[in-house]
Amino acid sequence: EWYGTYAHFRRVYQKAYKEQQQKRRLMLVADMNGFPIAQVFLLLEMPVTKRNERVAYLYSLRVIDHMRGMGIGSRLLRFAEGLLRYRGYHWAVISATKANEGARRLYERNGYLVYGEDDGRWSYEDHQGKKIQVDEPAWMLHKKLR
Repeated sequence: EWYGTYAHFRRVYQKAYKEQQQKRRLMLVADMNGFPIAQVFLLLEMPVTKRNERVAYLYSLRVIDHMRGMGIGSRLLRFAEGLLRYRGYHWAVISATKANEGARRLYERNGYLVYGEDDGRWSYEDHQGKKIQVDEPAWMLHKKLR
């Protein structure tokens, strides 16, 4: 939770962990000396394309603030893509909020292309049990893995 910065996502992380145990998601974490410095989650149960191609959705990619710009996010993306290729996936999809141009640039530098937009409306239950509504319009990007 990076010193409490992301404590409000505690229940989201717990759900992702349970779904990882069920082999429906993967939670990847980069660490330095035992401390988590970056993460990305992979949703593995996406609908297949019309061509019967497997798609995974990457989300919650973040690098701790003081370590950004060092290539950690790119390396984590490449590692995730390698795992997906190994598991037979054809496409990786990720979104970048329109307010976060840095994320979009990172994804485009790593071969992702914008293919659409999303209204970015979603909700979650925070660590205190309060329902939080989120409105983050986003770009949808994808990358062919095979």
